[in-house]
Amino acid sequence: MTLQLDSIICGDCLEVMRDWPDKCVDAIVADPPYGMNNDCDYTRFTMGPNGHGEASSRKYQRIYGDDRPFDPSPWLKYPRVLLWGYNHFATRLPVGTILVWIKRFDAAFGTFLSDAELAWMKGGNGVYCRRDTSLLATTKDRTHPNQKPVSLMCWCLEKCSDPGDIILDPFCGSGTTCVAAKMLGRHYIGIDISPEYCEIARERLRAVETGVSVKEARAGQMALFQENHAQA
Repeated sequence: MTLQLDSIICGDCLEVMRDWPDKCVDAIVADPPYGMNNDCDYTRFTMGPNGHGEASSRKYQRIYGDDRPFDPSPWLKYPRVLLWGYNHFATRLPVGTILVWIKRFDAAFGTFLSDAELAWMKGGNGVYCRRDTSLLATTKDRTHPNQKPVSLMCWCLEKCSDPGDIILDPFCGSGTTCVAAKMLGRHYIGIDISPEYCEIARERLRAVETGVSVKEARAGQMALFQENHAQA
């Protein structure tokens, strides 16, 4: 079977991969559903120190599969694996390396959310930290409730892969892992069950290739649509 390299595939990852040969990719890098049944209506929060400030207007669809415990076992057979959400399913993982994303400055945006997130990486037993608050500056452009900064995922890929490797993200969401892979000279395969997020991921990957941001591309497409509609 020939893998569809550098592509986004819509479907249930385990179904999509049913006929794939074992160990056909070099690394699994993913931010899977944690099994915490996360409430994706963020309008209930207020922003700023001590909870004061402008209310959030972000409301997302719930994450598919987040209503049941995440089972990491299908992914552990791969030689290199990195999974975010470690603290939510740590008891189902062997000893490994822990990555810590310190995602906020002290007192930034109040105290109602975590200051950091944890990832588990297969092998070793060390702990590595990275402070990365770049997503805070672009929060209004976030398209997925669990979207990670591209710079953070580049750091992850540099930890667990080499240029030219095939990276699989079986829960790719808005495609951040795939964007990072493309930027770092890795091949990627992204799978997500949501057609909406698959299309967003493709848009973001086109933006890397063309240098035209998703927002600019959408604005151009809308202008072209309006022009054609007016001429019709």
